[in-house]
Amino acid sequence: MENKLTPESTSSSTTRGRARIVVDDEEEDDHEVLSPTDLSELLAEGTKESHDRAENCQFVKDFLRGRIKRELFKRATAALYFVYSAMEEEIEKNKDHPHIAPIYFPAELHRREALAQDLEYFYGEDWENQISLSTGTKPYVDRIHEVGEKDPVLLVAHSYTRYMGDLSGGQILKKVAQRALKFPSTGEGLNFYQFEGIHSHKGFKQLYRSRMNELELDAETKDRIVEESNQAFGFNMMVFTELEELGKTIKEEVQDAGFGHSHAEIMQGGDISKCPYYAAKMAISGNPTYACQLAMMLLRHPPCQVALAAWMAILAGFTAWYFM
Repeated sequence: MENKLTPESTSSSTTRGRARIVVDDEEEDDHEVLSPTDLSELLAEGTKESHDRAENCQFVKDFLRGRIKRELFKRATAALYFVYSAMEEEIEKNKDHPHIAPIYFPAELHRREALAQDLEYFYGEDWENQISLSTGTKPYVDRIHEVGEKDPVLLVAHSYTRYMGDLSGGQILKKVAQRALKFPSTGEGLNFYQFEGIHSHKGFKQLYRSRMNELELDAETKDRIVEESNQAFGFNMMVFTELEELGKTIKEEVQDAGFGHSHAEIMQGGDISKCPYYAAKMAISGNPTYACQLAMMLLRHPPCQVALAAWMAILAGFTAWYFM
């Protein structure tokens, strides 16, 4: 993949002053040569278990199923606001640091202002007086400030963990939240997930990884960054756990996935009992519970209702003929 500096271009790009860093979309996937010692590869491999644990938190699994309470979503947005405010404050302070400057993309990545817009949508103009730093989020925020002040190279770990996740799995969460919480199609409440300054998510992620891999770091520092990224996942799980416990105290209707979500989304959430194909398989095997479930699923759909009505008409006609 080749990064070019040019005053003008129509390819996906990021802005640095008047020049723009261009990632050729045609070169996004096939020309990136990586080494096992590259920081991006060490992070991907070294955080795999932490990533899996975070994805399997109950809060995340419920979210993916579309079972998310609006009040809980608002609280999660507030938590993210404090995390990104801390991270972007420290990145800004260290923007000229040799390990931060190459991955400094405020116009493309920074989320604080987008989160502020979302919070104003949820709470109104007085939103700043209605939110506070929660007990579960405070250790995360404190750690970001600590590394920003004492060991700025570790900000690479926090930046990678959050921003790359937002450009990947975060886009799935956006779609689920849009559907489950019935947000306006104009994007209010979901500005956090909108990266207006990035034309190609894939291309930008490759650019970001290449910048990370070009940082002059020894093996020991790379190991410390991987360890810090694992800690960042741990802090995120603390926030998820707090939200999960809070959700138990909030009495509010939730949007059940049911037939409202695609088969892929339901299966990604892991609730196999809601999969119609699984129900059909179990019904064929003779399980009466799943036979009833399959019948109820089918009866919710107009084409099946029409077919049933036609079948009943044929049966009635046959019965009348038989008794004539």
